[in-house]
Amino acid sequence: MHQRYPDIRIEGENFLPQPVYRHVASFLSVFKLAVIGLIILGKDPFTFFNVETPGIWLWAQENKIYACMMVFFLSNMIENQCMSTGAFEITLNDVPVWSKLQSGHLPSMQQLVQILENEMKLSAHMDSLPHRRV
Repeated sequence: MHQRYPDIRIEGENFLPQPVYRHVASFLSVFKLAVIGLIILGKDPFTFFNVETPGIWLWAQENKIYACMMVFFLSNMIENQCMSTGAFEITLNDVPVWSKLQSGHLPSMQQLVQILENEMKLSAHMDSLPHRRV
């Protein structure tokens, strides 16, 4: 793009997910650390609630390193899924010209160049029209 349009400014930023997904990801992040801490310390949280300790917790106590890694990676996978929107939005002069959220796919390089050229031609045409006061 910079070779074809040297004056073009390209910026990227994160498109925030819905608040409920952000809260779920934040909760999982804290919960993950709590579970890992309990595994490392060898504490059984189920006795606090007078509940029988499940077999998976006993396994985690016997295999601390593997259990902590599993909790960490599985939790991160779910957190990342919650925070991912799949957005790829393109604007030109603050005018939206492409939305992956609406179209469902990314534009090819050829499509992107065509879209930008059409938008720049339209913008140049609109700038050349005489301004009328209403």
